[in-house]
Amino acid sequence: MGGLNLMIEIKNIILASVAIALIIILVALLFNGLFKKRSKKESEMMEFIFQTLTKVSDGQQQLFGGLKNVSETQSAAHADMVKHVEARLSEVQNLVSENLLGSATKTAHTLGELQQRLITIDKAQSNIEKLSSSVLSLQDILSNKQARGAFGEIQLNDIVLKALPPDAYSFQKTLSNGKRVDCLIHLPNPPGPMSIDSKFPLESYEALRSATSNLEKLAAQRGFKSAVRLHIKTISEKYIIDGETADGAIMFIPSEAVYAELHSNFPEVVREGFSARVWVVSPTTCMATLNTIRSVLKDARMREQAGKIRTELGALKKDVERLDMRAGNLTKHFELAAKDIEDIKISAKKASQRAIKLDRFEFDEQKVEQEFGIDKS
Repeated sequence: MGGLNLMIEIKNIILASVAIALIIILVALLFNGLFKKRSKKESEMMEFIFQTLTKVSDGQQQLFGGLKNVSETQSAAHADMVKHVEARLSEVQNLVSENLLGSATKTAHTLGELQQRLITIDKAQSNIEKLSSSVLSLQDILSNKQARGAFGEIQLNDIVLKALPPDAYSFQKTLSNGKRVDCLIHLPNPPGPMSIDSKFPLESYEALRSATSNLEKLAAQRGFKSAVRLHIKTISEKYIIDGETADGAIMFIPSEAVYAELHSNFPEVVREGFSARVWVVSPTTCMATLNTIRSVLKDARMREQAGKIRTELGALKKDVERLDMRAGNLTKHFELAAKDIEDIKISAKKASQRAIKLDRFEFDEQKVEQEFGIDKS
């Protein structure tokens, strides 16, 4: 549009210039008519002016034609530029629309994933709240001595049930000394049945954990060591019986934290347990120990079955020998029966031949005469 306005202004200027030139020519002609007696020099001047104006007029016409071509060219270029701009704007608009649509889709997908994650977080929060309530309940259980003992027994029972076959253990088994053990593992001799105790004194550990000052910590450490040593001694005296149980017993600690504390800070107490033939285990190490015991039981049962198999093989050998002897006797009977059958065949053949002779009346006359005393002479 700016180029078109410029062309119109130029066109107006050219028209004004042409009009001025025509006015000048008319004035010159007028003066030429009024002053016919002018000098030759003035006539030449007027002729020059007229020629100049004519050239100016021709130049203006040429300029107008060129400007017209330029205007047409600019108009065509402007139209092409408008089409190009419109096409480019259309492409940009389509691209923007696609980008907006893709962004909207991605945003919706992201919002969906965010919603799913929020749902997962809500579930996790709910589980955490349930776990917190369970932890509080566990703390309440551990604060009571009887409940704490039952908790240890239940945990031990669950581990034993998962690790061993049903006939490999007994719960709450009473020994010959009248003491009742939490679990008795039926191991073959040697070493014999092994006892497991789950009543660990956790009060001393709670005191050790709740101690704040150095004096309280030292007192709690002494109390913890004394309680563990006393418990080891009790297990050794109650559950290790010569000729009835194995020469060792297991002390089950129903807490990995207590087990780690005992082995990390009180290794001398653990060594004292080894000397007293009392092995300290946690839930994890108890499972590993019972898996080893299961392998021992499996091997013992395989040896027992191997002995039974050897016994049965011996009996089978005797049965085979007896069968061979009887087969030999039967063979002899068959041989005698075959001989008897052969003799029967011979007798039957002779009887058959005699029957044929009788049928044909082929008697021996001499034998008949001798037999009946007939004299033909």
